[in-house]
Amino acid sequence: MKSDHAVLVTQSSPLSALQATAYRIRRFALRMGEVQGQGYIGQALGWADVLAVAYGHALNFRADDPHWDGRDRFLLSHGHYAIALYAALIEAGIVAETDLETYGSDDSRLPMSGMAMYTPGMEISGGSLGQGLSIAVGMALALRHKRNAAFVYNSMSDGELDEGATWEAAMAAAHHGLSNLICLVDLNQQQADGTPSTVMNFEPLVDKWTAFGWHVQRIDGNDLPAVLMAFDTARAWSGPQPRVILCDTLMGKGVPFLEAREKNHFIRVDPPEWQAALAILDGQQPEGANA
Repeated sequence: MKSDHAVLVTQSSPLSALQATAYRIRRFALRMGEVQGQGYIGQALGWADVLAVAYGHALNFRADDPHWDGRDRFLLSHGHYAIALYAALIEAGIVAETDLETYGSDDSRLPMSGMAMYTPGMEISGGSLGQGLSIAVGMALALRHKRNAAFVYNSMSDGELDEGATWEAAMAAAHHGLSNLICLVDLNQQQADGTPSTVMNFEPLVDKWTAFGWHVQRIDGNDLPAVLMAFDTARAWSGPQPRVILCDTLMGKGVPFLEAREKNHFIRVDPPEWQAALAILDGQQPEGANA
């Protein structure tokens, strides 16, 4: 429990609070998608549970001071997931909810791909896939030299596992014993050009990350209790290794007609379908979660 959190998770009922947080993150993402009529909504819905635990439980931050030196750093290596992170930043109180109406528009603080110069709480300008983990290694090293106890989280896509720079960074992190580095990998089994098994097969991932010297967990990334336990385990692990949480997720999670799409890497939705998606999501609204 962190007193600096904008979203407090009570000791008595953390899971119910996180369910409400994940629901609101999904809803904020859908509302932003409706502004442009398209976007990386499948990823946002699938990654919402991980972001709910990150910003509703694990991360140390101050909503009114995004540059606070003691904050945990959350790097969005997969910059096209920006709509998902914006939703989490709105839920956390770092970004104003009114900003979502400007998503993807000229001069908006919420461009379609994440850029640090525009958005409070956006640590890096991601999107050139395979770069985030290298940046995270540098940040983690710098924090250790400064004797700063903050963690660095690197959020990345499974497509980035095809990049050689990712594995060079993984080796460097283990070599330097960066126990303050936690990597979060979204294994949604969809890339722009097809499934990972046909583009560049990266399995067996647990064996590979273990061989590279990391503490590895593989979980269902849409199972909130599993996500919560994995985050807590990663932070509490006493070994000198960097930590990675491999998260198997479902694109479009929570909206069945989006889940069922054969290709939903980038989604264009007809105008009536946005309201249908919101209605479906609202039908699953957790108790006590205000839309």
